[in-house]
Amino acid sequence: MNNFENKKVLLIICGGIAAYKSLELIRLFKKKNAFVKTILTKNANKFVTPLSVTSLSQEKVYTDLFDHKNESEMDHISLSRWADFILIAPATANTISKLSYGTSDDLASTVILASNKNIFLAPAMNVRMWEHPANKKNLQKLKDFGYQIIGPEIGDMACGEYGEGKMTDPEDIINHLSNYLNNINKNKKLKALVTAGPTHEYIDPVRYISNKSSGKQGYELAKSLKNNGFETTLITGPTNLEPILDINLIKVNSAKEMFDATLKNLPTDVAIFSAAVSDWKIQNVEKNKIKKDKNINLKLEKNIDILDYVSKHNSLRPKIVIGFAAETNNLTENSKKKLSQKNCDWIVANDVSDSSIGFGSDFNEVTIFYKNKEHEKISKMKKSLLAEKIVERVISQIN
Repeated sequence: MNNFENKKVLLIICGGIAAYKSLELIRLFKKKNAFVKTILTKNANKFVTPLSVTSLSQEKVYTDLFDHKNESEMDHISLSRWADFILIAPATANTISKLSYGTSDDLASTVILASNKNIFLAPAMNVRMWEHPANKKNLQKLKDFGYQIIGPEIGDMACGEYGEGKMTDPEDIINHLSNYLNNINKNKKLKALVTAGPTHEYIDPVRYISNKSSGKQGYELAKSLKNNGFETTLITGPTNLEPILDINLIKVNSAKEMFDATLKNLPTDVAIFSAAVSDWKIQNVEKNKIKKDKNINLKLEKNIDILDYVSKHNSLRPKIVIGFAAETNNLTENSKKKLSQKNCDWIVANDVSDSSIGFGSDFNEVTIFYKNKEHEKISKMKKSLLAEKIVERVISQIN
């Protein structure tokens, strides 16, 4: 099966001795009937010529951010939107550094910063540069941003040294990307539902009961599912987060509204309940604002448990049901109990007493409790990267 048929590839070639391999990449993409557009950085022009690139790609080569003919068409936006994915090969230490700091001083870096597509890097550099702590730190930042790294390999280098830093062979890069596209094609047949954020349970028209959930982890999970080909619905309580492109976004306020929206969007193949739904609601909501000189006693009643309801109704139940548990103590005991009582497949638990992770933070550290195997701890990392790891495990189980 040819996964590249009619796919649109934006190839960014940076200035390194491995740039000659990019010509072979173009040839292989074209052989598989992909469309290839290319950006050459200023230094890449010293290793390969625009003429050789355009001869192979049969497309215009882009080189200068400040070309008035190009920028009248907003190339730094249109190139990113045109592509199905972006490949940077070779990705030099300098380019990796620039991207890790969000620098956008040429067309290549500006396109990447403006991109809403998956980005792959094939690093190539001297072994000492590859192993330098600064480079490792920059790479980790890019991984946290969601960039995917291909290689490098161990071998003889043009400088005469031997070690890790050699750009991955073009055939292997093609195979890696083919596997990625194959997963996307498989997952396009699958539907996913994610709940995120807090709920607001109103006391009167201006006051409500809620919690500190920012919705960040749920949004990242929805984004990762979408990027991996799932038809994704995100049901979110009130947050300050930007909407995600190509996702069915449903905004709700209360637990009841989230429950109703969930039922309307079932069945799905996967359901991830990451929302911090309020356990209680006000029994009698006041129609008018309660004056502060009035003494009040709030009578609460339990909200419906969305995770419990969906997980125990066979006609609604997705193939994989995942719940979240925000704990402040006895994390293992409480999570195992929740896993059993709610009949779900996984519980993803975190300790929200640590302010550096969990509610409001960009980082998280979780333990995944599985129904049929030993639990697994995932150390502290960006919520975006954690979402990728969770979705990897979802794909592995569902396939």
